Amino acid sequence: MTTIDPAVRAELDSLRDSIDNLDAALVHILAERFKYTQQVGRLKAEHALPPGDPAREANQIARLRGLAETAKLDPAFAEKLLGFIISEVIRHHEQIAESTRS
Repeated sequence: MTTIDPAVRAELDSLRDSIDNLDAALVHILAERFKYTQQVGRLKAEHALPPGDPAREANQIARLRGLAETAKLDPAFAEKLLGFIISEVIRHHEQIAESTRS
């Protein structure tokens, strides 16, 4: 087992604490986002609108890629992340629409 200098261990622990706090914030932000997308899904279901909106999705991806570039985050990563979120939102919207038809 490697012995780590106490100063290095303290810095490593501090950095990991910051990462853990950011991970918690991401989970809470995603939960808040999904609260709104659930409302959108119910509204779409009530008015027989399709679960997905390709034009909006394309605009959101372009917007997020631009934000990522400004933030010095890989735009391709940001697009993949948003793509995953969008696919989950559409899946939820489909479930909501199905439950309103039942």
